[in-house]
Amino acid sequence: MSSPRDWTALGRVVMVVPTYNEADNVEWIVKRVRAAVPEVDVLVVDDNSPDGTGGLADAMAAEDEQVQVLRRRSKAGLGAAYLHGFAVALDRGYDVIGEMDADGSHQPTQLPRLLDALADADLVLGSRWVPGGSVVNWTRFREALSRGGNLYTRLLLGIPVRDATGGFRLFRRTTLEAINLQGVESVGYCFQADLAWRTLEAGLRVTEVPIEFVERSRGESKMSRDVAIESLRRITAWGLRKRRRQIGGVLSKLSMRGQERR
Repeated sequence: MSSPRDWTALGRVVMVVPTYNEADNVEWIVKRVRAAVPEVDVLVVDDNSPDGTGGLADAMAAEDEQVQVLRRRSKAGLGAAYLHGFAVALDRGYDVIGEMDADGSHQPTQLPRLLDALADADLVLGSRWVPGGSVVNWTRFREALSRGGNLYTRLLLGIPVRDATGGFRLFRRTTLEAINLQGVESVGYCFQADLAWRTLEAGLRVTEVPIEFVERSRGESKMSRDVAIESLRRITAWGLRKRRRQIGGVLSKLSMRGQERR
């Protein structure tokens, strides 16, 4: 059912939904988004799924002009799919561009929370790890892994964000235009941390709102050991590079003060 709230001041909104082998979920999630907030468009970005996901998305687009589909030639990673979707959404004139998973882990009924928060932010993150946030059907080990990874990210990058790796979020178009998407190299799940960090480094406003994250009940997770290692490696490299810049800045100031005293 449509929310009675008015988000017309935000402009045109689209949710980018990347898919790979999500035939069991794609119709279900798109219809839930369209029912929850009918004003919002959906852009499915399919990475040439062999299970027919793209064809199912095309069929929905043929029936609903607010559903659009990008068919990519190969599976190139989550970040690459989002970057392609962002570029197309920007080119098509959208004012707000969102992200969400295709597997049903993000609840479309909670999208109004993010839209409300965007009134005073440049990027809104749906957060599992702020007060009021939660996860459903996760083991304690997986929860500890996610909390620990986000703590590591927060400390190493020096960012005040508790859930930098979550994929339910809304960007203003001005935010995406300001953070140099052409320089993004991460393709796995660290892509999310990368964009949150870039937004903060640009001096823009980031707000977290609590969400309930529900583990997928259909299909297979795309998280793998290689994806986790790539995320850890890149975040470590970014953090060390930032620390080197900070130390260099401090040493430069000390050197200048020493010269002034002579």
